[in-house]
Amino acid sequence: MSTLKYIISLGFVCLSSIGSAQDTITPFYPQRYGLRVGTDLYRAARNFYDKDYNGFEIDADYRLSKRWFAAAELGKEKITKDEDQLNFTTNGSFIKVGVDFNAHQNWMDLENMIYAGFRYGFSSFSQNLNSYTIYSPNSYFDKTLETPNKKFSGLTAHWLEFVAGIRTRIFDNVFLGFSVRLNGLVYQKEPENFENLYIPGYNKKYSGGIGVGMNYSISYLIPLYKSQKVVIPPVEVNPLEESKPSTNKK
Repeated sequence: MSTLKYIISLGFVCLSSIGSAQDTITPFYPQRYGLRVGTDLYRAARNFYDKDYNGFEIDADYRLSKRWFAAAELGKEKITKDEDQLNFTTNGSFIKVGVDFNAHQNWMDLENMIYAGFRYGFSSFSQNLNSYTIYSPNSYFDKTLETPNKKFSGLTAHWLEFVAGIRTRIFDNVFLGFSVRLNGLVYQKEPENFENLYIPGYNKKYSGGIGVGMNYSISYLIPLYKSQKVVIPPVEVNPLEESKPSTNKK
């Protein structure tokens, strides 16, 4: 008889242990990690409506953790600018590397981004001075157009770039994004008796070595693996415990 009681008691202990284990099971949902590759739609579209521009940009990022992404951009640009007193052509390539931080708290398995980040940019390019205008000191209306067609090669530029943008998933692996850029020039090699007025990847250079830009991107995620993220379930309150009178003495 005592053996039967022991078996029954052991059974209740096992059932209690299983129930406790089930209570502590926390649901999971997968977090996808992989390489996302895309292109700049603004530069791609500009090739069609601007006869003085030819270029492209390829974007990529790789998810390092829940919120951090390694990012890189590379491309090539050739542009002819007709300023007030001179006409020049810039031709070269660029690369940028950095990180993005996603400040957006996604719900469940969403992968949208509201992010900020930094890039280190480098460009190698040439400048071609097509023509420039010389005004005569004798008369305001007299001017001479010079066409030296002089090329300056071996030019370089380094800069830091602050990035802020958004990215949203429109299909399973397809994302659309927009970002704005603020650039600060660190170092540049300029041609003799001329100035780098436009730098590939950096855009137009304003006074003080400041540049601005924007990016419209479409990209595709290549999933490489999945991790598991814990979902904290809501706390359930026992109504019987709520109805118990308070035992605190005043």
